[in-house]
Amino acid sequence: MKKAIFPLFFCLFIPAFIFAQAEDKKRTNDIWLCPGGETAFYSLSGMAYGGGFSFGYGSGTSIGLKAAYFYSPEGTGTFELNFLFRVYLLGASAYSGPFIQLGGGPVFFFTDDSGGDLPIEKGAISAGLSAGWRFLFGDRWVIEPAVRGGYPYLFGAGVSAGVRF
Repeated sequence: MKKAIFPLFFCLFIPAFIFAQAEDKKRTNDIWLCPGGETAFYSLSGMAYGGGFSFGYGSGTSIGLKAAYFYSPEGTGTFELNFLFRVYLLGASAYSGPFIQLGGGPVFFFTDDSGGDLPIEKGAISAGLSAGWRFLFGDRWVIEPAVRGGYPYLFGAGVSAGVRF
């Protein structure tokens, strides 16, 4: 029984103690949620338009996930699921200002005649680099304009608005 108590104490109370200290030192960790709208040059005939949702953790550097859906006027839908790695250029404790972000993950393509049926027959691996700026309003609200380039899209731009905890 005593052998089981130490791992339980370590797993439950040590992380709580670390996070409590972080709160006392003016928030060294950052969790953010940002829905947004974007355009991306996926098709040969023009831009695809859509939106997505980003979730991330960390200040100075952040990791996270982004899911986005785009639709082009020619009838092609695109679903992206990207894993994110973000670096703020103002230092190790920054959570606003200029940033560079790497993103990558699966991307799936739908056509009007497929209707988004499963299993999806067309997909690729997406990889890209984004540059943007996080504007902070108060201590919680953010707006993030960004541009990006990569594969299978050529380039894109968007703006997100969200909240940080």
